[in-house]
Amino acid sequence: MSNTTMKAIRQHAFGGPEVLQYEEAPMPELNPGEVLVRVHAVGINPPDWYLRDGYKMLPPEWQPPVSFPLILGTDVSGVIAAVAADVTGFSVGDEVFSMVRFPTGLAGGSRAYAEYVSVPAAEAAHKPAGIDHVQAAAVPMSLLTAWQFMIELGHDVQNPLQPNRHEPVPLEGKTVLVNGAAGGVGHFAVQLAKWRGARVIAVASGEHTAMLRDLGADEIIDYTQTAAEDVVRDIDLVIDAVGGPTSGRFLRTLKRGGALFPVFPLGFSGSEEAEKLGVTVSSTQVRSSGAQLAELARLLDAGTIRAVIDSTYPLAEARKAHERAAAGHIRGKIVLTVAQ
Repeated sequence: MSNTTMKAIRQHAFGGPEVLQYEEAPMPELNPGEVLVRVHAVGINPPDWYLRDGYKMLPPEWQPPVSFPLILGTDVSGVIAAVAADVTGFSVGDEVFSMVRFPTGLAGGSRAYAEYVSVPAAEAAHKPAGIDHVQAAAVPMSLLTAWQFMIELGHDVQNPLQPNRHEPVPLEGKTVLVNGAAGGVGHFAVQLAKWRGARVIAVASGEHTAMLRDLGADEIIDYTQTAAEDVVRDIDLVIDAVGGPTSGRFLRTLKRGGALFPVFPLGFSGSEEAEKLGVTVSSTQVRSSGAQLAELARLLDAGTIRAVIDSTYPLAEARKAHERAAAGHIRGKIVLTVAQ
């Protein structure tokens, strides 16, 4: 397969959306334990633009070495074109979705912005029959993140940024606040919390109110008008899907024994305050899991959880998709479509 080519989005240097080039690239080789997927749709996620830009937000010693040309992307939905001889459970023609090699491929090893991608079979799951490829491609990283933070971690890899293993907390009968509720991880977190019996307070721009009500939020706080930390108290769990240095402002909203889960924990500086308040602060790194995607497929097929699509762009217009992401106020997910 390496003797033939495909179309892909590649970059030859770090930079803004302008570095993304639609061009010919070698077809991926199929290694043992893998399936080759003919891609129908690709979900866009923050690690895509972090890598495109050279992981500038990380300390230099944490920035992974990267080789060019580089193909971004982790989340795909498509049809299996070939299966390695040692793979069972999948056949040519099966519709599948996956978060490919993450975080192991965060330096460019996932390569999803392409017409074809090789996928470890253990990281793939059959696509839910009740949703299309665009919806399925919108799911993997964002929903797996919400699931591993809130429902089931699913792995034993230690988070080097904290001494204790991340542990999801019971949600039934609790009050959960989701910050960044209209975004990729946030809109899934709202739905998971509601599914598990929580009262959900969603923090987002007011333009997303109707969508969040439809997804099950009991209360919406328009952050452009009101700071949630000024008006909310006695919360059991805060899922901060925005994270970063401002995450500590939610500590005052939590009751003693509550928990703050920042999805992006870098920059958090409230550990001492959290200890005084009796609040647990915990984070984890989302990891690829075909088994968890198979479990989530049942919820997606039943309509219990659904992906909201902000916008779609042809693969060739990945630059425009990244420009849309940079503009902010994303409602759900941005997806690239691949002509077949």
